[in-house]
Amino acid sequence: MPFRRQCVSPVWVVVHIAIFSASAASAQTEEKNGEEAEENYERLHVVYHQPYRGNVATRDLPQAIDSLDRDFIADTNISRLQDLLSFSPSIALQNDGGSLWDSYSLRGFPGNENMPSGYLINGFDGGRGFSGHRDVSNIEYVEILKGPGSALYGRSDPGGIINITTRKPQYAPEGYLKLSAGSNDRYRLEGDYTRGISDDVAFRINGAWQDHGSFRDYVNSEKKVITPSVRWQLADNTALLYEFEYLQQSQLFDRGIVVLDNDTKTIPRERYLGEPADGPTEISARGHQLTLEHRLNNGWFTAGGISHRSSELSGYSSDAELAPARQQLFTDGRTLTRQRRYRDYHSEDTSLRWELSGSLNALGTTHNILLGADAYDYELYTMLARVRPEAGEYEIDIFEPVYRDQPEPVPVPLYANFETQQAWGVYVQNQFAISERWDGLLGLRLDDFEQSMEEQINGVFSEQRDQRLSPRAGLLFKANPELNLYASYSEGFLPLSGTDAAGNGFDPEESESFEMGFKWKRGDWALNGALFDATKTNILTSDPVNVGFPASLGAASSRGLELDLTTSLGADTELRLAYAFLDTKTSNEMVNLDWGITIPKGSPLINVPRHTANLYIKHYLQRFAIDGHLGTRVRYVDERLGDTVRPGYRLPAYTLVDVFYGQRLSDSWLLQVNVDNLFNAHYIANSYAAMWTTPGAPRQFSVSLRYDF
Repeated sequence: MPFRRQCVSPVWVVVHIAIFSASAASAQTEEKNGEEAEENYERLHVVYHQPYRGNVATRDLPQAIDSLDRDFIADTNISRLQDLLSFSPSIALQNDGGSLWDSYSLRGFPGNENMPSGYLINGFDGGRGFSGHRDVSNIEYVEILKGPGSALYGRSDPGGIINITTRKPQYAPEGYLKLSAGSNDRYRLEGDYTRGISDDVAFRINGAWQDHGSFRDYVNSEKKVITPSVRWQLADNTALLYEFEYLQQSQLFDRGIVVLDNDTKTIPRERYLGEPADGPTEISARGHQLTLEHRLNNGWFTAGGISHRSSELSGYSSDAELAPARQQLFTDGRTLTRQRRYRDYHSEDTSLRWELSGSLNALGTTHNILLGADAYDYELYTMLARVRPEAGEYEIDIFEPVYRDQPEPVPVPLYANFETQQAWGVYVQNQFAISERWDGLLGLRLDDFEQSMEEQINGVFSEQRDQRLSPRAGLLFKANPELNLYASYSEGFLPLSGTDAAGNGFDPEESESFEMGFKWKRGDWALNGALFDATKTNILTSDPVNVGFPASLGAASSRGLELDLTTSLGADTELRLAYAFLDTKTSNEMVNLDWGITIPKGSPLINVPRHTANLYIKHYLQRFAIDGHLGTRVRYVDERLGDTVRPGYRLPAYTLVDVFYGQRLSDSWLLQVNVDNLFNAHYIANSYAAMWTTPGAPRQFSVSLRYDF
């Protein structure tokens, strides 16, 4: 397209920074039956330190944290991060850009509906830009860090932040290949292998290839992911780690179904209302992470590295017209007016991170100190072309659709934005013992950021620069060896990408967050709970008149309750029960003369349910002489608002029941069977508006066979 401006690649710098590796300081050898010890790299298991965590155990942090580990990922047999996160009741799925990226809200706060949601990969930002669906093939576990504690991680949302820990090289050899097949011609090959190649060097390579059909007519997707990594032990206490990611995703853009008069069965959930001849939208992404780890004396560790990510997205779509005055469907009930679009998005993102952590005794008490700094340079180019044909030129019958061999006409650029962000931050945190039972936590983060925005079609240029201090405070009471009580407070901010319809940028979001909770554990029983209250200003929503642009909604608040119970019912059964109540609403009346509407104070936020609950049960079958397990997952999602500016459009509540069965056929072979949505519930996954509503999948079967070596 003529308005494309290439992002300039950042200048790579050499960074001497490090990460703590708890048990990777030296190789170990073992003697066996008087024989010579095997090679060192055959024996070493490497444990990696969490960034932004310091040396305080999770149980002793005044913060709510959920974790979804590798075993849970294997049981669900899913391939996308977004689907994995749906098993946390604090997370609600949001509009995912025609099913092309991950989008969700945490504790009720949705982000920009026209952008993917942010997350971290090993402490580095991985959610900026348009990188498609995050694959789970190289995920070791996912931590959902909620509420005030997330402020330490930098420019983030008050609801919390997602941190993905990837699978790392190990010196002991292990690996697997897994082949899956499922309903609607879904096929996937996944693999992983790691081993040491010398006393000092270990590597890992994993990835996946999938060719997925869909319950949606004409909607198919292909994805290729490969993520190799290498670790080099430079010295007893020093190691270098490099990780690479490659993703190629291809999928037909899909806005879902239309809903008339709140009837979510207006048309069959499989019906596609775009144009198959538009062809797939193509996404590619590449990521590099380089970290240098070093263990200092007296238990101190230094941590850091550099990350560079790039992404591209381009393709056509035929979308339902949202403007009521132009939509013929509201007149005759069957003829859908559409507009044709073309997207061309590119991003480059370089991040640096360094930190130092350890303990010291001063003023008669122990101080757990965490010092750090981070910075990033981010460039984003977004071009949207659009054409709105006259009545009768680009319409489709929603009940008897007839598709075109060659979609016309050709879109013309609506906007072309080139955005740059540069920011740096420094932070300090001290968790210290006040007495035998009381701990205090004090933290402070300073951020400096500047942002420029050039709208190239209208020639509008804007820029801003600011500095923000984000304090954090917490208190922990160790009531007894089984029970910890805590309270936590923080302030934060988040720079916003994109422009409004006039080409102007947005002020950063500002937030305050308070949380109090408990962490209790006795034997196999563990119960965590939290009450929270958070507010956020300058939040964005979709502009109902200038479709494709965000607009400011003002301020919003989110109050709620979370409970999470895990236990073992006897020797053979695991249970996890989680529940969240969210009271999320606007904090001010929003009047927009261009929209011709008023959004009253106290209005709910889109796609956020009040009640969400998850039940997970896994039963091992050894008593039946079967080396395997059987389990179920039950998810309940309450009704939600389906359109920001039309409060009458509500998405109905739903309950999904999934079952899974796994059996080890031999030492090397594992069979797994999954049935999702067992009772074939008809439900809506998320919505942008009544004309852009995403239906959930009907009953789905899948079978996989895994070979371990």
